[in-house]
Amino acid sequence: MGFLDGIMGNASEVNSAEVEREFGKILAPNERIERAYKLIRDMFIFTNKRLILVDKQGITGRKVEYHSIPYKSITHFSIETAGSFDLEAELKIWISGTALPVQKQFNKSLNIYELQSVLAEYVLF
Repeated sequence: MGFLDGIMGNASEVNSAEVEREFGKILAPNERIERAYKLIRDMFIFTNKRLILVDKQGITGRKVEYHSIPYKSITHFSIETAGSFDLEAELKIWISGTALPVQKQFNKSLNIYELQSVLAEYVLF
């Protein structure tokens, strides 16, 4: 991920094996990382069981919040593709019990259709 993408609020895909080494301690038995995306210091991780939002806080980033969203709690989601003049794609996820969606932006190089496919696989089945 480039520095400019981070400043502009865009997320980029991260190698799943690297993420599993770093976050393996928070995974359940038989849980595996499918996809992971990084936005400056924060991450969101799609596993075969849930969506994990990682929020690194403070100047040093030592304090970390791990927010787990079981796929069964996701009521619906949408994607918005990047256009000719628009530099980012957007993902919105609505969670039961909340009015506002979780929103994430991705740089244009991310295949937003692939991301949507991962969500659909776990939310719809």
